[in-house]
Amino acid sequence: MLHLGSQPLGAPAAARGLLDSTYSIDSTHIEAIQHNDAASWNYDPTAEEYYYGFGCTLVSTGAKIPIAAEFTQAKQADQETAMRVTRDALAVDTPVWMLGDSAYDILDWHDHLLAAGVVPVAPYNPRNTDDPKDIEYRVEDRIEEHSEDVQLKQSILDETYNHRTGVERTNDAVKGCGLGHVRARGRVHARTEVFLALCLRLVVAITNFEREDDPGREKLKL
Repeated sequence: MLHLGSQPLGAPAAARGLLDSTYSIDSTHIEAIQHNDAASWNYDPTAEEYYYGFGCTLVSTGAKIPIAAEFTQAKQADQETAMRVTRDALAVDTPVWMLGDSAYDILDWHDHLLAAGVVPVAPYNPRNTDDPKDIEYRVEDRIEEHSEDVQLKQSILDETYNHRTGVERTNDAVKGCGLGHVRARGRVHARTEVFLALCLRLVVAITNFEREDDPGREKLKL
């Protein structure tokens, strides 16, 4: 199931049992060469600096396994992109948890995941409200509003959310496969290069697994 735009990737890894019960979603920056006129200057709030390039929104799990991704014009993904990549990830397999930072404090995102039987864990972002809720995670409010039978301890949410750093490790692993600095010109060629880097990371993980090595390793043993 491949198509331009969002890219479901994880089916081969799912077939080998490499996906676990926790998915994480995050966006990362992709630097481009200055001669790529399709790229633009964007601000990376994590690094607190500007960069010239594109972005990529990625869902990953387990041993640095990319499941679904979308190439974007900038690092920060909009709600439509978040929803599309999430749906693609769930089409591969259904986890128990889906983790995201406060940028994913999106009502539709939470409600879509809950309807699919997945528990979304993203920090509550009060934004500009004059009456902020007394919660740490948006799901606390959504569960209370929509279900009388389900209760989630905040300690469990905290412990689960700590695993969100796994998607950052996946980003780093994929950048080691060429995602970090795209040298192709034009948007279509740059997107293709990003997708190839994601595929290469999958190939490395699956090959290590089939050789009975750690699939989380970022290199192959020769």
